[in-house]
Amino acid sequence: MIAVVDLGIANVDSVAKALSRLGAPYVVTRDRLRLEEAKKLIFPGVGNFAEASKRLLEGGIAETIREQVLGRGKPILGICLGMQLLAQRGDEGGGADGLGLIDAEVRKIPDEGGKLRLPHIGWNDVDQRGMGLFAGVPENSCFYFVHSYHMALRESGAETAVCRYGRELVVAVKKKNIIGVQFHPEKSQKPGLRVLENFLSGRT
Repeated sequence: MIAVVDLGIANVDSVAKALSRLGAPYVVTRDRLRLEEAKKLIFPGVGNFAEASKRLLEGGIAETIREQVLGRGKPILGICLGMQLLAQRGDEGGGADGLGLIDAEVRKIPDEGGKLRLPHIGWNDVDQRGMGLFAGVPENSCFYFVHSYHMALRESGAETAVCRYGRELVVAVKKKNIIGVQFHPEKSQKPGLRVLENFLSGRT
């Protein structure tokens, strides 16, 4: 069973539909017991980092996720804001703490003196850099993005994939059982579904 973590700030329906299409059993929940029972966690998110951080603390969700991921080695896939919340801290909304699962900070994408539109919305090709998460996905396939902030990574030894939007941005990261993608795999057609399938099957 896959637990899709629901903080009430993401369109979990699109993730749920993608899992249904892949034939994966899942539950959408914020219940601690359900999170503990699940074999894997998917953590989608859209919106404000500080607000999401606040909701993570409510009901002990942050503590439960840390226990399951760090204590029990349970795989987690953070999507969009969910990836950003894997970091230690984010600047959005005046600054707030993340889950601290990856040594990184989340900062606003530089707009290059007004040359770049923010948020970064639309399709962008990804340099996969050999990450197992992209097994079976043609190199430089495009994925769908909606974000104004990016993960500034300090974690040594983590696997990463990148895209270029003004500058090189980390858009996928893996540290052991902890995985994040800045793009929306559930909205990225066949390449995105393959990324989800790889996570579900452990090909990461």
